[in-house]
Amino acid sequence: MTSTVRRATGTDDTLHRPGRWLALAVLALAVLLVAVDATVLGLATPFLSEDLGPSATQLLWIGDVYSFVIAGLLVSMGSLGDRIGRKKLLLTGAVAFGAVSVLNAYATTPELMIAARALLGVAGATLMPATLALIRNIFHDPRERSLAIGIWGAMASAGAAVGPVVGGFLLEHFWWGSVFLINLPVMAILVLVGVKLIPESKNPVTGPWDLASVALSLIGMVAVVYAIKEAATHGPSWQAGAAAVIGLAALYGFVRRQLTLPAPLLDMRLFRHRGFSGAVLADLLTILGLSGLVFFLSQFLQLVQERRPFEAGLAELPAAIGAVATGLAAGAVARRFSVRGVVAGGLAAVGLALGGLTLVSQSTGYPLLGAILLVVGAGAGFSFTVTADVILSSVPKEQAGAASAVSETAYELGAALGIALLGSIVTGVYRGFATPDGIPVGVASAAHESLGGAVEAAAGVPGETGAALVAAAQRAFVDGLHVAAAVSAVVLLATAAAAWFLLRGQRLEAHADHP
Repeated sequence: MTSTVRRATGTDDTLHRPGRWLALAVLALAVLLVAVDATVLGLATPFLSEDLGPSATQLLWIGDVYSFVIAGLLVSMGSLGDRIGRKKLLLTGAVAFGAVSVLNAYATTPELMIAARALLGVAGATLMPATLALIRNIFHDPRERSLAIGIWGAMASAGAAVGPVVGGFLLEHFWWGSVFLINLPVMAILVLVGVKLIPESKNPVTGPWDLASVALSLIGMVAVVYAIKEAATHGPSWQAGAAAVIGLAALYGFVRRQLTLPAPLLDMRLFRHRGFSGAVLADLLTILGLSGLVFFLSQFLQLVQERRPFEAGLAELPAAIGAVATGLAAGAVARRFSVRGVVAGGLAAVGLALGGLTLVSQSTGYPLLGAILLVVGAGAGFSFTVTADVILSSVPKEQAGAASAVSETAYELGAALGIALLGSIVTGVYRGFATPDGIPVGVASAAHESLGGAVEAAAGVPGETGAALVAAAQRAFVDGLHVAAAVSAVVLLATAAAAWFLLRGQRLEAHADHP
């Protein structure tokens, strides 16, 4: 009788699992590390280039193959975790992530570095959906789960912001491989503590892991993301077009196959739920609007305002502070007011803040930049935390891995689209600047490729002529940033309006589900 009463009141040990917050801390470590690893390489690229001597194409693959592989495998790995056990997949992936990090750190050729980054992407794809799915299965009380998701999202945001700070510090004191070796102690803690504290969970009723679906998902996502990045970097080409056609055909085949399989990798019926689809779409469009601007803002801080890498990383911290603060409170605020109000309001705040970037110049003081970044982080913290909660709450906990993977895939695809589309805008505006008189043709050509190229080329031009070239390139870059910021603001405000309608009537769970 006592057991029955305790279960009815939702206070038994299976509902409030002992050690659940320590288990969350371990999961948050994994998220933090994957987020740091996604941003830290950018700062190390110049040092890596000098040491390994990659070609321009190889350098692009070193930077991109990690995100290509993650985007292609997220859905497959989320589904695999549902089948074999999310804890098993997470710990296996953590061991692999640590081992492959060593391979990255001590790579001696560009080819080995590309292969190592690809393998790191495979390991990374096991971590992100598994962590969010485990939260769904560890926290059965919806209010606790909202807070746990807020902490999970806060760590992801903090990782993206801390990456440049950690990377800047390490690169000023050690060699470039150190940015990968920081993964080892974190992964060791994750595995040793996770074995004891993280409970296993999986879908008790599953079919085989369909390898044809895995292949279609991988080919489709990698080809589409490659096509987007190729078109952004080199402009429209037959290679980008062919990759896009192959990718879209593979994704079409993937969807058709899922609709016919008795135990699909991804249950397409999830998208019939308006809250689920609305939250996924909001995430994709929000990241699309944010990612390109964050990418180019780092260049603005370093190459226009001439801050050191470590200083530039510190300058971006207000975004993480804002995201952490609002992410922790997002669930309670959404229950107090409404899901659509919090999501739409957060996105509108981000859109208005991005509009504020149209006012910045080379001489803009840090208070305005810091305020803009704080609002961007706060708005994103509200939005992403609540949409993640909606996505997880919209599906049975047995399908949490697949649902988490859809959320993460939207993030990766949105990031690729954002950098590609906004990058094309910034590059298009930038390349139109007029070079000062007396600049050699070769130097002018290099300067028009990128702002970094202009700074490097100007170093070989004596006197005031070189300084004038850098100043002209900086002004052009800021002009491009203004246009991209305006486009991003429009995208975010339109997404806020869409979220207001798509999430109408959506509420976060108020009652506990029982294991």
